[in-house]
Amino acid sequence: MKLYNFFRSGTSHRLRIALNLKGLKYEYLPVDLRTEQHLKPEFKALNPQGLVPALVDGGKVLIQSPAIIEWLEERHPEPALLPATPEARARVRALAAIVGCDIHPINNRRILEYLRNQLHCDEAAINAWCATWISAGFDALEALLAADTARGDYCFGQTPSIADVYLIPQVESARRFKVDMAQWPLISAIDAACHKLDAFRLAVPAAQPDAA
Repeated sequence: MKLYNFFRSGTSHRLRIALNLKGLKYEYLPVDLRTEQHLKPEFKALNPQGLVPALVDGGKVLIQSPAIIEWLEERHPEPALLPATPEARARVRALAAIVGCDIHPINNRRILEYLRNQLHCDEAAINAWCATWISAGFDALEALLAADTARGDYCFGQTPSIADVYLIPQVESARRFKVDMAQWPLISAIDAACHKLDAFRLAVPAAQPDAA
């Protein structure tokens, strides 16, 4: 497998975690968003949307991290990142979607670049923007986690799931935008539990070859 990604991209981060949890090896191919490498013809020939990550496996090009992670779950079902019952799977997907649909898309790089360059927002305004939507999503997540008295150290059940795969990169992003994580003790505890695992530690942005 070849993984085209950027060290600080939240969607790339979540895919690295998923690949690591599955125990899958991949070639790390950096795409530097800082120099607009993702918009160059060479990369857009691979992914016409010009976004990371993209995963190439046996000549197949897979794009969009939610689709790739679901593909990994179907193609490499063990260890499972989704629970056994339809109801439990729906809950895990909903927890992931709070990040993947409601927080991340309006805080990603192209949105922030528009705020900076077209609307002339300064960094304090950018951080306030990000904090608004992170806080709204994390408030909901914290309440859902508190209501689940059967869960263990992770978002659902006793082992990491897709919900954790989505959550941990968003916690990393929250800290980067100076959001005080003390507001959400359950989310913070899950973050600490996940980072005891190599699959999460090896995926952090600072550990990637293009982080220098």
